[in-house]
Amino acid sequence: MSDSDDRVVSRCRTFGAALVTDSLAGFQSSFVKALFDQETKSTLTTQPAFAVYRNTVIGGCVDALQANFPSVARLVGTEWFRAAAATFVRAQPPRDGRLLMYGETFADFIAGFEPARDLPYLADVARLDRLWIEAHVAEDATAVDSAWLASLLPAQLGALRLRPHPAARWCLFDDLPIYSIWASNRLGMETHDEIVWQGEGALLTRSVDVVGWQALDFSGGAFLDACAEGCLLAEAAGAALGVQPDVDVAAVLSRLLSAGALICPSSNQERPA
Repeated sequence: MSDSDDRVVSRCRTFGAALVTDSLAGFQSSFVKALFDQETKSTLTTQPAFAVYRNTVIGGCVDALQANFPSVARLVGTEWFRAAAATFVRAQPPRDGRLLMYGETFADFIAGFEPARDLPYLADVARLDRLWIEAHVAEDATAVDSAWLASLLPAQLGALRLRPHPAARWCLFDDLPIYSIWASNRLGMETHDEIVWQGEGALLTRSVDVVGWQALDFSGGAFLDACAEGCLLAEAAGAALGVQPDVDVAAVLSRLLSAGALICPSSNQERPA
């Protein structure tokens, strides 16, 4: 066989492989569409076992959402939650093989879900469930050593830049006690104390492999926001005072340190002489 013949054969093989790849990709796309869109009609959907497979897949996705958003499920009940989750699954199938990460937009879905219109707190409760997952899977880092921080001179302290821990997640809610609602339902607790219906914040952190959470006031949220923007510690303190002029900044910093919510950038980790 001549060199030209070899080139022709090689090209044919490449073309054939491309056809197979395109055909496989097309089949996979059609298969996924048929799984999640019940209006889709094709030769696939006429197969006797396809409906069973579809129900199994959708049921598995709903199970994942129920596991990922336990506080929401407890608030609305299993039947309501699974019906809402099935609607979400058909509209937004998983795009990540790790079902722990499924539901990134579930809170936004609930916010626009008509049956949830009379539950104004539900979408934000879902957001905190999602932040729990983000804190759980975030990378590790060493929290600030409070003893080292206490050894700094005032000028050194003010010029320091602290950053939020990679696993730290926080959110502030202006009008509703989202944290109180979420925390009690996350733990499956019955709340006997009357909830004060006012705005509040939440801070989630992770020490080693355990996610913890606590209430966060607005000055603490402003402090963390400033740290996340790369501000100096003195500037972060100013941000906290801007939100609450009479706040004890030292107490705010102490609470954040105790929660393990702050780290030192590598350029600032050397202890002072």
